[in-house]
Amino acid sequence: MESQVQLFLDEGAVAAVVQIRWPGGEWSRAYGVRDLESRTQAQPTDRVAVASVTKTMTAIAVLKLVDDHLIGLDDPVNDVIPGFTSTLKPPGPITVRQLLSHTSGMPEVNDALPKDADIRSVFSQTLTMERGLKLAGTLPWTSASVGSFKYSNTNYLALGLLVQTLRHKPYVQVMQEEVFDPLGLRHTSLDHVDPHEAGLLHGYVTLRGERIDTTDIPFADGSPAGGAVSTMEDLNLLMAGLFQGRAVSAASLHEMKTSPGFSPYGLGLWEHADGCSKESRHEGLGAFDDYQTVAVSSGDGQYQAAMTVTTPPMPTGLEDPSTQDKRDLLHGQIESTLNEALDRICKPAS
Repeated sequence: MESQVQLFLDEGAVAAVVQIRWPGGEWSRAYGVRDLESRTQAQPTDRVAVASVTKTMTAIAVLKLVDDHLIGLDDPVNDVIPGFTSTLKPPGPITVRQLLSHTSGMPEVNDALPKDADIRSVFSQTLTMERGLKLAGTLPWTSASVGSFKYSNTNYLALGLLVQTLRHKPYVQVMQEEVFDPLGLRHTSLDHVDPHEAGLLHGYVTLRGERIDTTDIPFADGSPAGGAVSTMEDLNLLMAGLFQGRAVSAASLHEMKTSPGFSPYGLGLWEHADGCSKESRHEGLGAFDDYQTVAVSSGDGQYQAAMTVTTPPMPTGLEDPSTQDKRDLLHGQIESTLNEALDRICKPAS
């Protein structure tokens, strides 16, 4: 693990934080610096924007709606989510399951954003759930796309509105009461971060050769698709609580683990092979331009591993499309490193 992290740092990563948990043990380390201005040493307890790992959190809140019989997994949401039909113009009934599994065919909201390499103008405004649906509604949604896997952040913006509507409370409040507090996620929030907050990892990109600190951008604030700020300990607590049966019912957990068959994705979770068990591991994956985060758990909730790496400062894909390949490679290396570590310490299932 330390050798692999050193390779990340040698290739320009600003920081890496990792925690691994197994029955009776835990290993946490931090490498690199919190920010490139003060160069304060990163700590295992540092918080970071975890991007789409947020989707796993949102999925838990949605499955709790199902457990509470407020809606069914295969119930249509067209007339439940405010503005869903008029704003997005779906080609037919769209179910909760389709939104959770990215099989609704819904257009990707990011495809409707301006293609300006200077992301500061776009990211200076919060992408609210309502605004996200309106932007996605400017793109075509065809009936042919419904039923096949097509990853779209818009699905989870819609799910956030579903949670908010059926709980009659703001989405952020529901997440605190229904997910963060019950699972003991004391360092997780959906609020805008203060860039001067102690114990915060700063992210960076470059624009025309100039390094930009991207920590203080409100674009994803409160987003059900990618707005959470957390620690690696909290991510492991999230996954342990979920797979040990303390988050949703056994029936809902089974549904979350089950892929519709089009990709290794269930309901808010990615699937990965487990070197110790016939049952798959499951993952929350988060990727921003400035951070790459992976959280892994064994299917029985006995083993977890989470890592975030502050991406080397480089242009966004809008300025240099080749940089996305570098980010994807880093993300894949984090995922394989964590799973290799779990393969080495887990005990084969009897």
